[in-house]
Amino acid sequence: MTWLQLFTTLVPILSVFILLVLLRLPATRAMPLSLLITAAFAAWVWQVSAVQLAASILEGWIIAFTILVIVFGAILLLNTLTALGAIRVICDWFARISPDHRVQVIIIAWLFGAFLEGASGFGTPAAIGAPLLVALGFPPMAAVVMALIGDSAPVSFGAVGTPVIVGIGQGLANATPDRLQQIALSALTLDVFIASFLPLLMVAMLTRFFGANRSWREGLLLWRFALFSGLAFTLPAYGVLRLLGPEFPSILGALVGLLLVVGAARRRWLLPTEVWRLPVMTDELLPHATGVTQLPTMGLFKAWFPYLLVAGLLVLTRVDTLPFKALLQSVSIEFNALLGTQISTRVAPLYLPGSIFVLVAVVIGLLYRLPLVATGQLWRASLGRLLPTSIALATSVPMVRIFLNSGENSAGLAAMPKELGVLAADTFANQWPLVAPFIGALGSFIAGSSTFSNMMFARLQQDAAQTADLPEHWILALQMLGANAGNMVCVLNVVAAVSVVKLVGREGDVIRYTLAPALLYCACAGALGYLVVALVV
Repeated sequence: MTWLQLFTTLVPILSVFILLVLLRLPATRAMPLSLLITAAFAAWVWQVSAVQLAASILEGWIIAFTILVIVFGAILLLNTLTALGAIRVICDWFARISPDHRVQVIIIAWLFGAFLEGASGFGTPAAIGAPLLVALGFPPMAAVVMALIGDSAPVSFGAVGTPVIVGIGQGLANATPDRLQQIALSALTLDVFIASFLPLLMVAMLTRFFGANRSWREGLLLWRFALFSGLAFTLPAYGVLRLLGPEFPSILGALVGLLLVVGAARRRWLLPTEVWRLPVMTDELLPHATGVTQLPTMGLFKAWFPYLLVAGLLVLTRVDTLPFKALLQSVSIEFNALLGTQISTRVAPLYLPGSIFVLVAVVIGLLYRLPLVATGQLWRASLGRLLPTSIALATSVPMVRIFLNSGENSAGLAAMPKELGVLAADTFANQWPLVAPFIGALGSFIAGSSTFSNMMFARLQQDAAQTADLPEHWILALQMLGANAGNMVCVLNVVAAVSVVKLVGREGDVIRYTLAPALLYCACAGALGYLVVALVV
């Protein structure tokens, strides 16, 4: 691969980083520019045909629509619950558990987010968790950053095990159930020693970057409770994985963790004497988001019921042994051979998480007798929030698809991510355990999905392990952990999360906060993996 070809493979990454993070352009400007630059280099250097580029853009628009459905559903559900007064009741309940914002961020962004990730994935935890944090008095930027960092380790087994079963399963040539179980156990074994520290990192970042005193110490004072909260999720998740397989570690691990951590917080076990709070917010985002007068206060169960209904429906519709998943997926729209190319995609509209959000919002509005006029206002307000997000997604997703579909070209080259991965494997063969997590993170950052990262790079990781005579299951475990880390900085997740809390235009600032934790996660995984592989070999 020539230097120009190497530069071309890096163009999507560099353009996003420079425009979005360094120059701090809003995604509505940065992503269209990145799309144009990527398409130009793909046509010039990679010799991708105009038809292939156009088909990739069409595919990207179709996928972007599915993400917009998730964003719209999350906003509509949030606005509906705000208008009904349910959000205020939930916030009061969290405050009664503990008024300490450090504790609240662990419960919501780490544990409740883990449950949502296990049930649904696809950006759902940040879309639901970030607005809850804002309602509790968190600045929108802090809420999004905490939600994205928290939605990392649970991604290994998100959407009922999809990153393992589909991602690794389709990416490998010999992916038997026993093989997948071995890889998943290896990944979670490493993650017990890494992800268990994430709650501590989260509260330390919260107090350092968003607290009144800008102090690391105020977050580190919570170290005992934070480590307990980390282990309260990772250890039960490990036990669930050994007993039940990769479908339920995040869901059941998070439920056990919630019970343990909420119980400890209520009794103030392991907590410092002083309560820590963020500076008082002068503008409450959520009540103004709807333009609808809130209805009288309701009971706690009635307030939580919509979220319980969402979680229940997500789980029921994603378990293979139940009939609902196949039923919802049977209603699909096929887009085969777009513009005569080999690019095809499909949309199962009823299976989308956003469709469940919309359904629950409608059902709750009817059950709780929300006035018809108010319902119309909610729909108009929610739709009105989508325009900036639509621009960002309609350009960022096609850019990703051009990158991934670049294998069809006249230059005789493989797809850009494949060429980049092969070069990395050849260059860093002897130190591959250190590099493997960063490859996984790269896949999630670009593709917007840990599942697709695993699918795209699993075979490469396997080949690299065989070439360097390294144990494959440990290398593939590092791929999984890297894909988790990439979820923190994934452009698609960031765009979706900022849209829900009215922070559009600040996507680059979000990535500036989450980039260091993502790189630290990869570095720790690589170092621990290198040590384990050295001991095994």
